[in-house]
Amino acid sequence: MAGENLTLRSVLRDVLLAAAVTGKADPAPLNRPWPLLLRWTRYIGVGRLPYGVVTNLFGLALTAGLVAGTVSLLTTETARRGIDVSDGTKLFIAVAVTAPLALRDRHPLGAWRLSFVSMALIDVDGWLTVPYVPAGTFAAIVCVYTVAVRCSRDITLGVGIISFAGVWLKDPETGPGASVLLLLPLAVGYAVRVRQTSRRELAEQERRHQDAEAVLTERQRIARELHDVVAHHMSMIAIQAEAAPYKAEDVPDETRRDLAEIRATALDALTELRRILGVLRAEDGAETAPQPSLERLDELVGNARGAGLRVETRLRGDLAGLPPGVGLTAYRILQEALSNAMRHAPGSRVEVEVSHEDGIVWLGVVNGPARDGQAGGMPLPGGGHGLVGMRERAAALGGELTARPTPQGGFAVTASLPVKTRDAT
Repeated sequence: MAGENLTLRSVLRDVLLAAAVTGKADPAPLNRPWPLLLRWTRYIGVGRLPYGVVTNLFGLALTAGLVAGTVSLLTTETARRGIDVSDGTKLFIAVAVTAPLALRDRHPLGAWRLSFVSMALIDVDGWLTVPYVPAGTFAAIVCVYTVAVRCSRDITLGVGIISFAGVWLKDPETGPGASVLLLLPLAVGYAVRVRQTSRRELAEQERRHQDAEAVLTERQRIARELHDVVAHHMSMIAIQAEAAPYKAEDVPDETRRDLAEIRATALDALTELRRILGVLRAEDGAETAPQPSLERLDELVGNARGAGLRVETRLRGDLAGLPPGVGLTAYRILQEALSNAMRHAPGSRVEVEVSHEDGIVWLGVVNGPARDGQAGGMPLPGGGHGLVGMRERAAALGGELTARPTPQGGFAVTASLPVKTRDAT
């Protein structure tokens, strides 16, 4: 019994009460895209306006037309039957039953509630051949459909229950026909909502998949690029371990064995690195090219200027003696930031700042808004996956990267890279 009472209470609260009072519909922005079947209207100019604005204007125009038609219908029918009704009453009835059409896009539930109340209270029995104003019936059907598209399943169920009860209580003779007229927009609207929800969920899953794939691809690319750096250091260790016994006389046999073991370990590490690189190599089998560093910054800036950017640089500190991994990461972040500026703000003024102080390499790339009338340019070759790639590169060194719009309408990318790897705590 307690379970039954709880279920009844939840139905009343989550279904009927939500439909009648507390429920809310999904928002509908004025600048939402046009439906596919109506995009041809761009060729006649209408489709260039925001779809929500056009929808609301059309609702107002349709409401005005239905008001005029309803007043004319009531005037004709009451005069034919010899019923004396004031013009104000006819106008009030016409506005009350058709006004929901003008509200349904911005406030679907409010429009349905107004339509339900007006159709329930207004009695035209004896004035017309049916107990409902025809324009009001049309407005009610449209409002029910909009609710089914824009509201949750529980709210739609509550709207259906209340609407069915209303038509049967108002006029049992027309109840079956009115029920069919209500069932059709409810079913079609709910099917449209399910389809739209499925599409949104699929698009969101696809976006998450693309983001995850971009992260994995960028990490793979970083690993391939850093292979040369690590391999160079391991080769130097092997060479130095092999040459060390010949640089001094009377080297103990134990030391010789230790150096030989170091050399063998370094060579084994190089072999493993080559195997890992074989796994991470791109499908086309291309070998990793020699990796750039900040020594090629002038070439990078020159390419950006050649593409139309107005680049100003400020360099501070010793940038030539950076470890290869840090120099490579700094170069790639600057390259990607300049590529983004060319792509999204062609012809803009860009400030590039690079400094090396207190064991930290600080990078800053700030671009202004795009120059008027200039289309997006080609990005610099060798770029990565945008912000995803830059963040991955900074994180690989234990650094930090921020990217945000500027108040002037541009974009700023800043990064701090520790020269020495931070020990894990």
